[in-house]
Amino acid sequence: MGSSSQPAKASGTYRIGGDLQVDRLGYGAMQLTGPGVWGDPKDPAEAVRVLRRAYEMGVTFIDTADSYGPFVSELLIREALHPYADDLVIATKAGLTRSGPGDWRPVGRPEYLRQQCELSLRHLGVESIGLYQLHRIDAKVPLEDQLGELALLQQEGKIRHIGLSEVTVAQIEAAQQITPIVSVQNLYNLADRSAEDVLDHCERHDLAFIPWFPIATGNLAKPGGPLDAIATGHDATPAQLALAWLLRRSPVMLPIPGTSSVGHLEENVAAAQVQLTDEEYDALAKAA
Repeated sequence: MGSSSQPAKASGTYRIGGDLQVDRLGYGAMQLTGPGVWGDPKDPAEAVRVLRRAYEMGVTFIDTADSYGPFVSELLIREALHPYADDLVIATKAGLTRSGPGDWRPVGRPEYLRQQCELSLRHLGVESIGLYQLHRIDAKVPLEDQLGELALLQQEGKIRHIGLSEVTVAQIEAAQQITPIVSVQNLYNLADRSAEDVLDHCERHDLAFIPWFPIATGNLAKPGGPLDAIATGHDATPAQLALAWLLRRSPVMLPIPGTSSVGHLEENVAAAQVQLTDEEYDALAKAA
């Protein structure tokens, strides 16, 4: 169990790719940018404080992407945390281009993915990226070409492990024929479990499952609703319960709630210490 000063430790640990150990409750750095995930945050100093506070609270897994800003998130991580502690794993992604606020377009051409990896290495200030994820599969480029380039970067020592994002079970299986995959990042939360089959596949094959948008609670949090009632009993917020439920759902689950404020970060990380009973876990699962 984690100490009260490092609540993230209570989430338990997981080894990404069998060798990169992280505390399971991580931090997603997408919100450290301007509106529409574009440009600088309105309070860059607070963004730096959030990142430093996350590590102080025991968070050892930070997830970002070249497209957040673009590059704003990676540069803030470097400013806040470089030189990185030995136990800190920073995962990033490439494969979505940006042409303005809220605009995301997949590009998986090998030379583009290589360029983005080189830029991420420079922006993060590292010689090797612990987990490098294909942000989206580009339907216009053969999968062999996209993942083949990441495998080359891996052979060159520029990345350690390869992950995928927003994929089906069939796509994971196709990818595994090309190069070893260690993680999958899909939309998943208490209110939207459309990726259940992908999570089950990850659990069976010991792949990290990184749910993005992990604390959407939909109507479940409304007064008198199931989250509201259980939250009161735990002196917790509905968002904390949603995270506690994810941590309980699977040992391969690595939730990465994001925020741009220290106060909200502290609330999210404290969720690792919320212990749901079997009855509460089942009640929440059924309610959604």
